[in-house]
Amino acid sequence: MVDADQTFVIVGGGLAGAKAAETLREEGFRGRVILVCDERDRPYERPALSKGYLTGKDERDSVFVHEPSWYARHHIELHLGQPAVALDREAHTVRLGDGTVLKYDKLLLATGAEPRRLDVPGTDLVGVHHLRRLAHADRLRQVLTALGRDNGHLVIAGGGWIGLEVAAAARGYGAEVTVVEAQPTPLHDVLGPELGQVFTELHGDHGVRFHFGARLTSISGQDGVVLAAHTDDGEEHPAHDVLAAVGAAPRTALAEAAGLALVDREHGGGIAVDASLRTSDPDIYAAGDVAAAHHPLLDTRLRVEHWANALNGGPAAARAMLGRMVRYDRVPYFFSDQYDIGLEYSGYAPPGTYDQVVIRGDAGRRQFVAFWLSEGRVLAGMSVNVWDVTDQIQRLIRHGQPVDADALADPSVPLESLGA
Repeated sequence: MVDADQTFVIVGGGLAGAKAAETLREEGFRGRVILVCDERDRPYERPALSKGYLTGKDERDSVFVHEPSWYARHHIELHLGQPAVALDREAHTVRLGDGTVLKYDKLLLATGAEPRRLDVPGTDLVGVHHLRRLAHADRLRQVLTALGRDNGHLVIAGGGWIGLEVAAAARGYGAEVTVVEAQPTPLHDVLGPELGQVFTELHGDHGVRFHFGARLTSISGQDGVVLAAHTDDGEEHPAHDVLAAVGAAPRTALAEAAGLALVDREHGGGIAVDASLRTSDPDIYAAGDVAAAHHPLLDTRLRVEHWANALNGGPAAARAMLGRMVRYDRVPYFFSDQYDIGLEYSGYAPPGTYDQVVIRGDAGRRQFVAFWLSEGRVLAGMSVNVWDVTDQIQRLIRHGQPVDADALADPSVPLESLGA
């Protein structure tokens, strides 16, 4: 049992940090737990920011990890609206923006990621948006409502998950939407051209216009208001608002200044951690979007920016901080909701790692399971409007042995019977 006079500090008020604090108490830690949040809102979950809350289906209070009184009841000290600005590893202290200095015995960095910015003229205009924080979603929800009411135009730079989910939400409000994407399909670097085309057709059926093979070069306006977005092929796209959805960068400034080992951007960036989520400093751990962990199952270093990684990584780091044996080898998982489809994706199959895509079901009707294979081994699987198969997909990934592709494509063959 860790002594009651110890102090564990968690920097980062997202899902990973909140679940780490919860796990420390569940595991019997009796010392001080301090949770530092640079936002004024208490810890919340991010998926709803581009899904249920943005579409208006979910109330704002539904996004929070815990009710307000939970932290006091569990003796979690919350520092809201206070960024951590300096880390002294030798002194074991963290200094906050207001000058407060916190002494720690163990430290967890769950600082997350921040949206990448468009490096083009016009990004200072009022109608240019990002979506990462609850305050962003509050504002964007109002914007989409107004665009729908006034038949306004939204241009989205980037055809990734955030871009597509916001496109679906915007069309739900009645806004006109154009997505500018440099690749030939949306989600091209995630799903490849075969599955990317499925999402081109899905959004096209709902009135979204795509402009592929181009990048934004400038945003023009008048009196501080957006009027149009311009692309490098000379096209001008009418716009009342622009969303930059061009990815996120891990927030590593605190770790870098303190001299912790990092991963370079070409390999995904982030704070380098081992399979127990420990950094190069034995008293400091990292979890969530900022952590680039050695993945024992996939035998690679991996930084995952999805909800499930924060949900599971925070508790894993907490247990490691308590001295438990931790081997964090969860299969990467995420989900998305767009219009009338829901999907779940498990695994890791970046471009160049797979040699075959197998479809089980009817992709035309958008009710299928897709598998990405390398030499017959399942690297990843995605179910679209097919439910309760995630466990079977993850089992096939963990199995790591070749499976029969014809049987994998045949819905009459139970997935449980494959890879046995």
